[in-house]
Amino acid sequence: MSTIAKAPSTSGTIAAPRVVSIDIFRGLTMAVMIFVNELSGVRGLPWWTYHAPADIDVMTYVDMVFPFFLFSVGMSLPLSVSQRLKRNSSLPALWMHVLLRSASLLALGLILANAEKADPAHMIISGDTWGLLGILSMALYLNVYVKSERFPAYSTILRIVGLVGVVIVFALFRRTTHSGNVAWIDPSYPEILGLIGYSYLATAILYIPTRRWKWASAVWFVLLVALCVFSTAKILIFPDRLPLYLWPFGNGAMTCMIMAGVVTSTIFLGTNQRPSPRRAILIAAGFAVLTLVAGKLFTPLGISKIRATPTWSLYSIAASVLLFMLLYWVCDVKRQTRWAALFKPAGSNTLTTYLLPDLWYFLLASLGITFLESHFNLGWPGVVKTVVFTLFILAVSAVLTKQKVRLQL
Repeated sequence: MSTIAKAPSTSGTIAAPRVVSIDIFRGLTMAVMIFVNELSGVRGLPWWTYHAPADIDVMTYVDMVFPFFLFSVGMSLPLSVSQRLKRNSSLPALWMHVLLRSASLLALGLILANAEKADPAHMIISGDTWGLLGILSMALYLNVYVKSERFPAYSTILRIVGLVGVVIVFALFRRTTHSGNVAWIDPSYPEILGLIGYSYLATAILYIPTRRWKWASAVWFVLLVALCVFSTAKILIFPDRLPLYLWPFGNGAMTCMIMAGVVTSTIFLGTNQRPSPRRAILIAAGFAVLTLVAGKLFTPLGISKIRATPTWSLYSIAASVLLFMLLYWVCDVKRQTRWAALFKPAGSNTLTTYLLPDLWYFLLASLGITFLESHFNLGWPGVVKTVVFTLFILAVSAVLTKQKVRLQL
């Protein structure tokens, strides 16, 4: 029995098939990501509510949120590639889409990472206003517009306005270095979105040419884990020395998480024929056990998100697979999805939801509103504020999704 529901199409083209459990997995991940990002500014909480320090071999649930997001990117990749090739069988067009998607993620990441580094003394606006205008410009460019018979060209015009806005925003940026020199964008850390962009590109480079080979994604996964092991053990030195724009694979940790999502997607959805839920769940359980065992074997290399160690990657992958197994059984097999109504919009409109907190922060800072930033930042009052903020962002995401405001790469 098919477990894929067709998503509504606003463009007149073939609608992409949606696996409900993927959207809910992604929505839950987004909710926890919003929560932990906001909670990071609250003091006086137990150690496990924050990222683990780099010099301690331990990982908290916070350290697993980013891996879950990477895993969900991999889960969606085979569906996305397959559907895009159905609409347009041109491989050059597919690769152009991959490059534009990676570039868009990188641009967004650089905006978010550099806003706080902006020097208003060398710009006509503050860093917060610069970040706000940058995100809004990218939103105009990436928004999925509903077709209008009365004004058929309006979507093209708005995308051009957005693209021009992005160019202007980047051209305006100036920062002051530690040595006192005036400089442009700092590309050293492209924020989470930029890291996803590089890792997505690296995974696509491996997956697309070999997508018809049944075991290819599993083989790539093993090789990427090996890359992470050899890099962490300092047997391979070059991954740490090459910038991501030359070697988007990094030390293999982030890319292997996305590839693990591809492997899991293949387990549950198959290549040509969908396996039975029972068979898929058994294979996925085996995959999870293998990653747990491998993670345990590599613990001498450390357990750390900040150091991107193999054990951190493998334990996070195992947890991702196990959670997705549960969601697949509940949501796609048993079709019990009402409980997830709060999270589904965030899962189907992920980029919009991800950017909403930053839009909120930049807007308040640009208006000079600092009350929420300076209050309720200690102990349980801070936790309550974080929960309320998370629910607020999810509610706004739901409203925007209902109003067909959707950013899509």
